[in-house]
Amino acid sequence: MRPKITAVPSIRRLPSYLHIIRQAREDNQEYISGTVIAQELDLEPIQVRKDLAITGIVGKPKKGYPVVALMAAIEHFLGWDEVQQAILVGAGNLGTALAGYQEFQYHGLHIAAAFDQDKSKIGTTIRGVPVLALATLAEYVKNLQACIAILTVPSSEAQSVTDELVAAGICAIWNFTNVKLKVPDHVTVQREDLTSGYAMLCLQMNAYKNCDEC
Repeated sequence: MRPKITAVPSIRRLPSYLHIIRQAREDNQEYISGTVIAQELDLEPIQVRKDLAITGIVGKPKKGYPVVALMAAIEHFLGWDEVQQAILVGAGNLGTALAGYQEFQYHGLHIAAAFDQDKSKIGTTIRGVPVLALATLAEYVKNLQACIAILTVPSSEAQSVTDELVAAGICAIWNFTNVKLKVPDHVTVQREDLTSGYAMLCLQMNAYKNCDEC
């Protein structure tokens, strides 16, 4: 049975904290307080301090957290201080967009190759990432030492491709399809539902329209 991750909401907030902390470093700030981070993200300072505490770092009274050390603590906690080799399966519009997302390089994620079964795409590159034949996946996963797969294939192909990924040795799948994948216990799946964020946006927008005080 795979271990259960606790403090999920806190973990989801850490990347936003890291973005603000990196900006502080670029501005040559030596320290940053939890209150400043909270104000930037419209959070309570005590929530920020609790979130940062899970990384093991401790702030200094009246000074806050040392910026460089805080960055290192968050990156180490998230595992972003080591390069993770990944493959992209599905070189369509979404796959192409993810291949070109430059922020991944700051988080230790390197997309080494993309795989597709469209013959017109095989042998080309998307955002500098080579596109290989899906049939060669098992061979290249081992050679690339990849442990993460980003899945952007059509939903009808999601489970069969997942079975190939598991057989090839992939241990973590970032699932951008709308299929609930069936995998062995030793394989981790993170499903990314883009419509959830859109749903929240629509609700907030409608609430604003219907607000009598607005």
